[in-house]
Amino acid sequence: MKLQTVSIFVDDQQRAVDFYTSRLGFDVAADIPMGEHRWLTVVDPERPEGTQISLEPKGHPAVAPFTDALVADGIPFCVIGVGDVQAEYDRLLALGETFTQPPTDLGPVIVAVLDDTCGNLLQLAQFAG
Repeated sequence: MKLQTVSIFVDDQQRAVDFYTSRLGFDVAADIPMGEHRWLTVVDPERPEGTQISLEPKGHPAVAPFTDALVADGIPFCVIGVGDVQAEYDRLLALGETFTQPPTDLGPVIVAVLDDTCGNLLQLAQFAG
């Protein structure tokens, strides 16, 4: 077994795909119209057969209170691994993106927390070793 797809609930699918591709560097893996919304996934371009992220609309009534509470408490929805947190922080800040936590060295990992512009916080993580 392998993890095929994980969902990130987003306020706006088009804004999400723009952010996840142009800012974070993911590639679109699937973009299939499904009525009002789309089956929209992105994937690491270096691992096109890897786990996809579904940019899922916040349509279910439980989703908005859940994601809003995470953001209000400063809790990232997921972790995205990067080779150099400081470099990504500097690059994304220069593009005008917002961080709620600058790079912080926690020993075995350096983390920063980024607003994805679509209703979520993401943790960028650089693991030692």
